[in-house]
Amino acid sequence: MLKNKILIIAPHMDDEVLGCGGTICKHLASGDRVSVIFIAHRIYAHKYDDLKSKEQRSHALAAKKVLGYSEVSFLDLPDERLDGSVQEIIIPLEEKVADLSPDIVYFPFRGDNNQDHRAVFDAARVVFRPVAAKEVKSIYMYEVPSSTEQSPPLAENAFLPNHYVNIKPFIKKKLKALGCYETEKRGFPHPRSEEAVRLSAQKRGSEIGFDAAEAFMVLKDIWL
Repeated sequence: MLKNKILIIAPHMDDEVLGCGGTICKHLASGDRVSVIFIAHRIYAHKYDDLKSKEQRSHALAAKKVLGYSEVSFLDLPDERLDGSVQEIIIPLEEKVADLSPDIVYFPFRGDNNQDHRAVFDAARVVFRPVAAKEVKSIYMYEVPSSTEQSPPLAENAFLPNHYVNIKPFIKKKLKALGCYETEKRGFPHPRSEEAVRLSAQKRGSEIGFDAAEAFMVLKDIWL
């Protein structure tokens, strides 16, 4: 029996794995239905390349298969330019959300050191404002290695997790899904390297008493 409808909003293809890969698996194991919306296509060296963008989409679909979630949408908005007009994100996102009617939503942290991530947060907080999304029970912000921790050391940029998910049973699957993103692979000590992502999961786990965890900040949590 389906328990909850989960929505992951990812600015870029790979953010869903980096921020929520283990949590996606945990939701699925609990009988939930998971959908992912990718906001932007990918550009390289600040230029759009259709073949490379299609290759990245194939990587996202491969990662989807590894994680096992059901629905994916690509809004195909311009990478590195999402902050130009937040309304351009809000309108198509509202349409997708109306179709999906999620119970639980995850989107990026407002203080990320990436303008696209911040723009997606700004759009999502409008789409999921309380008066417009009364049916949504929980909203969480996730962290993305190489973006969240790279923000300037200012108080408003501090990611302060207050919700943890035990992903010990799913860490191998998360890393396998990350490996699908061949064009985004990096070597250690880059934060998006496989070893660094594993270490980050161990660190978050150690903060709460798990072997491996993903950490989130709660924006909304309603007990019915």
